[in-house]
Amino acid sequence: MSEKFDVIVVGAGPAGTACAYTCAKNGLKVLQIERGEYPGSKNVMGGVLYRKQMEELIPQFWQEAPLERPIIEQRFWMMDKESAVTFGYKGLEWGVEPYNNFTVLRAQFDQWFAQKAVEEGVLLINETVVTECIVENGKVTGVRTDRPDGQVYADVVVLADGVNSLLGKQLGFHKELRPDEVALTVMEVINLPKEKINDRFNLEENQGCTIEIFGDSTKGNLGTAFLYTNKESLNIGVGTTLSSMIQAKLKPYDLLDYLKSHPMVKPLLAGGESAEYLAHLIPEGGFRSVPKVAGNGVLVVGDAAQLVNAIHREGSNMAMASGKMAAEAIIEAKERNDFSEASLNSYRDNLNTSFIMKDLEKYKDAAHTFEHNPQYFREYVPMMNQAASTFFTVDGTPKKEKQKQIMNSIKGQKGTFNVIKDLYRAWKAVK
Repeated sequence: MSEKFDVIVVGAGPAGTACAYTCAKNGLKVLQIERGEYPGSKNVMGGVLYRKQMEELIPQFWQEAPLERPIIEQRFWMMDKESAVTFGYKGLEWGVEPYNNFTVLRAQFDQWFAQKAVEEGVLLINETVVTECIVENGKVTGVRTDRPDGQVYADVVVLADGVNSLLGKQLGFHKELRPDEVALTVMEVINLPKEKINDRFNLEENQGCTIEIFGDSTKGNLGTAFLYTNKESLNIGVGTTLSSMIQAKLKPYDLLDYLKSHPMVKPLLAGGESAEYLAHLIPEGGFRSVPKVAGNGVLVVGDAAQLVNAIHREGSNMAMASGKMAAEAIIEAKERNDFSEASLNSYRDNLNTSFIMKDLEKYKDAAHTFEHNPQYFREYVPMMNQAASTFFTVDGTPKKEKQKQIMNSIKGQKGTFNVIKDLYRAWKAVK
């Protein structure tokens, strides 16, 4: 494997494949290395793929990609022990072309996407581990793999090796992630007949629904749970920051079992058959955790660059956008025959002015605020449910009196000043 390439991409997730595909489509010689048996075999996400960034790579991809359902409804549950305050949006316009987003099964979608890159000329090698970057005179010139004579060289190496990027650490681009900078999410795929899914979620043919669940789904700890509809299965999962999990002494699969048995969730899963268990680390450090993303002969994309907006469950779209931007920087560098950090920094500059960094900056304090103020999930979500129960229970009490009861209850539990202070703190974190 001593052949020289224009680009070596380490990883075949959405970020790596977006970069490999774009480079090859523009005539570059690309090697893509995946440690799994096939692309998607080790990749996990809740299962929502956004159209916009994918369409910029492959127009009208939905006509051939292995997608599950276009999402027409997004629900949000603020869940207590035996209740849930719910809200959301259902838009039939999302159910027709060009759509908004889709549910996907990564094992299928990633293989299809990687095959599209191969059709453009990418050389994809699976079941191969990149052990380190080759650095010569301060420049990354290639990688070493676990194969015999496994050195391979390129003008640029793109690190798309995931949240705990070992290659990024080797280069000194980032340190070991702190427990509050990463979340552990566990999920299960549950097979269920299409007719039951449509009936339980009030859907018609080729319509999907997502539910994001807060509060008791994580036993009041910082994190979220989700329930997504596929064609003939459901994706259900839950995740919290590692710091919360450690502090609360939570076991991830116990938390998933707790969610599945919750009275608000259990009826939606009834009769389903477990098909697969998955677990994955998700970068949640946000804006302050983004490492150095460009160096001499090297770029960092996707989860390896910590590009996840946990507040809006956006990760795959940011991954693909970053992979495409990295490819564009490489193409320009190739034209100049200059692969120095100064030349490749156009990727960093474009990243900084994109929606990715703007959104991450907007929510830069959100995770820290909610983790260090657990009352938002542990106290306010139950209070919200109790207030709704009180107000909507018809018992002959005038509504004005009910409003007074609710306000007095909140004041008694938290105090007016503390409520105002907490509301202001939360507003500052997400404004």
